[in-house]
Amino acid sequence: MGLGAHTPAFRGASRALIVLALALVASACATPPPKPEPSADLGHYTVGAPDQLVVTILPDPIVTETVIVRPDGRITIQLIGEVEASGRTPDQIAAEIEERIGRYKRGARVTVAVGHAESSAVTVLGEVRNPGRFALTKLTRVTEALGFVGGPTNFAKTSGIVVVRSHPSGTEIRPVDFSAIRQGDLTTNVALQGGDIIWVPPTLLARIGYVIQQILFPFQPLIGVAQSTAGTVVAPP
Repeated sequence: MGLGAHTPAFRGASRALIVLALALVASACATPPPKPEPSADLGHYTVGAPDQLVVTILPDPIVTETVIVRPDGRITIQLIGEVEASGRTPDQIAAEIEERIGRYKRGARVTVAVGHAESSAVTVLGEVRNPGRFALTKLTRVTEALGFVGGPTNFAKTSGIVVVRSHPSGTEIRPVDFSAIRQGDLTTNVALQGGDIIWVPPTLLARIGYVIQQILFPFQPLIGVAQSTAGTVVAPP
């Protein structure tokens, strides 16, 4: 039996088992391929209030007007008056202006460009270093928006980050798996749309701390304002 262990067949079987074991270990230790980001809707930009539009009317004399989309969704153009802008693309707005102004200017050609896309702003709230609102000037995903506001604080519950998006049919809440994103799974790193709200909640410990702070120091904000006001009043001229 001891001699059988040294036969060629036994040695071949042993080598095969070793190779198989090494292959299993390698496959177990291999890093899974990263999952790509979801595709983004790169359709035509839709104008909304309070976007700034630059309207150029050709030929000579060239007329250039910079207008702001009002809350009622309209803009005012010389010679033709009110033009509906909200919910339309710049090309659609230009086509209407061109058609209407053709009555006063022969061979008119009109272009409409978006100067400041204020209606496409997103808001980042919660446990981030600089919560606030900023306009989307390019394709922006969740991680880029979080980086823009300084990133989550030490008290952020990164597993609870969500994107709140409004639709005509209702409100959609899209969870963001921040831990998975850090490991290469980008499937929840969605492209943002105008009006989106990113909410970064605090951890349970942070929420308890905020409650205790409100109980122990309920007038702290008021005291700070009072001290500031008093300092202003008694300050020497």
